[in-house]
Amino acid sequence: MKRIAPFLLVLALVLPSSALAADLLIAQAANFTSIMQDEIIPAFEKATGLTVQATYASTGKLYGQIVNDAPFDMLLAADESRPDKLYADGLAQKPFVYAQGQVVFWSLDTKLCAQGWKAALQDPAVKKIAIANTETAPYGTSAMKALQAAGIWDAVQPRLVFGQSISQVFQFASSGAADVGFIAYSSIFTEEGKKGCFVVVDEAPPVVQAGCILKKAPNPEAAARFAEFLASPEVQAMKLKYGYK
Repeated sequence: MKRIAPFLLVLALVLPSSALAADLLIAQAANFTSIMQDEIIPAFEKATGLTVQATYASTGKLYGQIVNDAPFDMLLAADESRPDKLYADGLAQKPFVYAQGQVVFWSLDTKLCAQGWKAALQDPAVKKIAIANTETAPYGTSAMKALQAAGIWDAVQPRLVFGQSISQVFQFASSGAADVGFIAYSSIFTEEGKKGCFVVVDEAPPVVQAGCILKKAPNPEAAARFAEFLASPEVQAMKLKYGYK
């Protein structure tokens, strides 16, 4: 029986078959899904004629795939630490910041938002609180720090429901599987996000999002063009539209 090369096995597990024909393969933190799919990638493809395939997951999961030789061209993370580590380990070019996000408290029940997020968590109606994985998802880490700063992290533990990515957290909250969720600000601009209410969690540290082009990138020139496009006035306007700085 012929043995499958590890590189090809990773490729088959991580990427859809359509990615094989793409000019650029991006590992993208899940919070940026809507703006990438609906705005940035279509605009880049139209401007350059290049095709882009993005894989969306938590930053920690994507980082794990990259260090195990997944053939991405670039990582667009939801933190600075993973791109910095890839750079320090000689696996990536120098990182760059491409966005800054914010955690918000979100619910389908407008009465909960009217109370403020801290008071809402003490409401008997709130039985399940969705939050992203605090170890692999930077938005989960930021939300945890807000709960700790408010002195209620330990008290809410029995009611926490963890999503593997910030997009899964929003799915929990918007579907009613959780009563409330700590989500990315960008999600409130989606059609589903507009159906609920939100409160900006000022106690949550801003989520500084950095990216890097990988040293083993199959398409480094395309990755460099995309990194440059992310800094363009056109994309800056898109980011403001989705609540990013």
